[in-house]
Amino acid sequence: MADTIGQADIRGLDVKKLLKGYGELEYIFMSDLAQETVTGDSFRWYQETNGDTDVTSPTRTANVSFQSEFTNTEQSWTRNTSYVRKYAAEGFVPLMDIRTADIDVVKRTLRKLTRLIAKGVDTRIWDVLSQDRNLATIGTAGTGINIVTSSGAWGDGASSPVNDFLQAKRFIWVSGGYNAEGASIYMSPNAYRLFYNWVFAKGSQVPEFISAKLENGTITKFAGLNIKVSPNVTADYGLVVVPKTCATWYSETDLTTAPIENAGIGTTWRVWQVGEAVLTDPKSVCLISNIE
Repeated sequence: MADTIGQADIRGLDVKKLLKGYGELEYIFMSDLAQETVTGDSFRWYQETNGDTDVTSPTRTANVSFQSEFTNTEQSWTRNTSYVRKYAAEGFVPLMDIRTADIDVVKRTLRKLTRLIAKGVDTRIWDVLSQDRNLATIGTAGTGINIVTSSGAWGDGASSPVNDFLQAKRFIWVSGGYNAEGASIYMSPNAYRLFYNWVFAKGSQVPEFISAKLENGTITKFAGLNIKVSPNVTADYGLVVVPKTCATWYSETDLTTAPIENAGIGTTWRVWQVGEAVLTDPKSVCLISNIE
């Protein structure tokens, strides 16, 4: 039998495409995370001890004598258990709105719901990557991310955002041995405004500085960093991360939608996602504070 406009499956394929498109549009931080799938409400993962393996003098691994025994080295890992989080929302669309409204109410409802879920996931990723801006944890050996305190708000004449960028990259290189070239930097819309004004106030001529939006949420490039702007970034902070290394998103359920039809009345649309972000390599991340 042919589908009528009030039946759910007539919009099924379009809804899938819309949902995927909206999710990709709103996720800013997700593209910088490695991706894994899990089953169940908990999962186990291992964190390697930071730094290169070293030996204590007089043992050595370089310029050893030809007849000497090989030096034994061992790496260590810490076992962790994390739990997935569920993000969910629903919206009701009356039957007559589906049939007769001048606007596509199903599409608009799904857009709002998807944006809400994406914002919740992105906010969680920001909190994990920035370690909740908890200074008692940040900067500690091994498990804490790096931190740079800006010499002044980027709106001040004496400030130097480019020095903050390069300091963050240097900390990532030195503390963990990660190559920070091509890393991402997250900032709030206001911080981006201050940075943009600083660049042009200084009369800087930077070949990479462009206005067109690039892929994966990148707005511009500067000093070897991909600048990504999000309102989910906490005011007064920026964050430099090495993509696909800093953290992993463990997905139990991808962004999903389901219609629940109340015959003759309307349809409730549910959107949900289940997963968790894990900071696996804290030394590949550097927080920049005091920028606004």
